[in-house]
Amino acid sequence: MSETLKYPFFIRLAAILLCLIGIFVILYFGQDIIFPILLSLLFAIILRPVVSFLIKRLRFPHFIAVIFAILLFVFFFLGVFYFISLQISDMADDWGKIQKNFYYHIEHFQQLIRDNFHLSKREQNEIIDNAAKSGLKSGNEIVGSTLISFSDLLLDLTLIPIYTFLFLLYQNLFITFLTKLYKPENHKKLREILFQIKIAVQSYVVGLLFEMIAVSLLTTIGLYFIGVEYFILLGIITGILNLVPYIGILFAGALSIVVSLSGSTDLSIVLGVIVVNIIVQLIDNNILVPMFVSSKVQINAFVSIVGIIVGNVLGGITGMFLAIPIIAIIKVIFDRIDSLEPWGYLLGDDLPKTYEWHKIKFPHYSYHITSTNADVDTDSTPAILTDDSFKEDENSPNDTVAK
Repeated sequence: MSETLKYPFFIRLAAILLCLIGIFVILYFGQDIIFPILLSLLFAIILRPVVSFLIKRLRFPHFIAVIFAILLFVFFFLGVFYFISLQISDMADDWGKIQKNFYYHIEHFQQLIRDNFHLSKREQNEIIDNAAKSGLKSGNEIVGSTLISFSDLLLDLTLIPIYTFLFLLYQNLFITFLTKLYKPENHKKLREILFQIKIAVQSYVVGLLFEMIAVSLLTTIGLYFIGVEYFILLGIITGILNLVPYIGILFAGALSIVVSLSGSTDLSIVLGVIVVNIIVQLIDNNILVPMFVSSKVQINAFVSIVGIIVGNVLGGITGMFLAIPIIAIIKVIFDRIDSLEPWGYLLGDDLPKTYEWHKIKFPHYSYHITSTNADVDTDSTPAILTDDSFKEDENSPNDTVAK
């Protein structure tokens, strides 16, 4: 490592940029292969405590424990999908009323355009017809791409449980492979990095699940009180879309407005939907996120937004969902390698969240230099890592990624 520091900064910077370009190119062209594998790895890390519980507490054989954990994983998602499909079927039963309300709002919207822009309904219909004709030319391409995307989705839904099963089955093989890449004196550092990656991913995803449930409940209750139809479906969808930070809630709010307009002719309900979403987001950002998510993964907002945008370009919705966990893993690695520690600090967030003035707390956006290194007791680390070496005990590293 000391030899690499002898090179001038511009050479090291050029090498870093070339590596980043190479990684982005590989991810972009290999997204159909790489992103399902990364998503499966994420699920495998989440399910690992379940497998350990089945093996250590219930005395299951390793192979049976992995199969049982995968079945629980599959049945959980099937249950969520079945519940959502029931809500959608109830909505489909009211399709006639939805269509009637939709045309009512179209008529009202056309009246507003005629009064403010002096365009008659005939002229508006001509514009719509011309747009429909031009859009029809690319209709076949859209249908074809949709069918391809649907087939890719079915393939991913089949491969992800298989990949997750194999990651859990061969976890000791992968750990042993990593130990063979480094000298025994570096195994202590490797153990710490792997343990912190596991803690970061598990804590972050569990925090997201709690946040998703809380947001779904709050949104459902709020929409119920303002009289929105299909409030349960919209609450669940809002909670699920909220898993994508910053961007998901915007789509959820727009969808709630459209569905509420389709279910009612009262335009004032839009204001109620907006108020409910604002209140839920205030509770989410100021209470739920600091309690369940931010305490587990300290990544600043700028890096998070850029990461989500890059993830969307590289892998669509899957890439957006994986962006934060991948950044958290990268930060864990950077924080524990001396030459990369400044980059880990750049990814982090050391800003105090609030300050108090006359017993009133306000956001605090000034900063000061804080320590990013934490002392970790790793004296009990074995020379060769095995799956048992990752057992959480009183001497395990701290339960946070970075302070």
